[in-house]
Amino acid sequence: MIDYSIIIAGFGGQGILSAGMIVATAALLEGREVSWFPSYGPEMRGGTANCSVVISDQAIGSPVINDTDVLIALNSPSLKKFTGYVKPGGLIIVDSSLVKEQSERDDVRFFPVPASQIASESGHMTFAAITLLGCLGAHSDSYQRASFEKALYEALPDRHHHLIPEEMKAYDQGAAYQKSELSQQR
Repeated sequence: MIDYSIIIAGFGGQGILSAGMIVATAALLEGREVSWFPSYGPEMRGGTANCSVVISDQAIGSPVINDTDVLIALNSPSLKKFTGYVKPGGLIIVDSSLVKEQSERDDVRFFPVPASQIASESGHMTFAAITLLGCLGAHSDSYQRASFEKALYEALPDRHHHLIPEEMKAYDQGAAYQKSELSQQR
């Protein structure tokens, strides 16, 4: 049985809500039940934004997450706010280009990825979230790469479809980074 919960959090304008929608769409394309629950501060761009995604093979009773399997944090305030939500044995993925802190918890896996640096090198800062989702995709079986790519076409407006090949390169860089870091840890 698959029952997987994810919180994605950062500043408004980093593509947080879109990232959650893309994950939910990818899982939906694979025939899973999903819930996507966005939340953002009144400041919008530059303010705080987060969303939760639940992926299951059964009906989902509530989109509210009290504890999560994964936290993806694109800034320090989000790491601080949501670290306590991660279940023991869970995973915290951070954009280490922007988050300099380490997790104070020893009962979770902490995985820093220089996502903003990778995105900057591609020329598209908004790809940082996609890079972190590539890392998550390589770490879990929440969604497959092909479903993620299809989800980009489904979730993004047509005017952004020309960027999808570049977004998939960012996704693949995140997946490759995750795999290379795991092999170094062994």
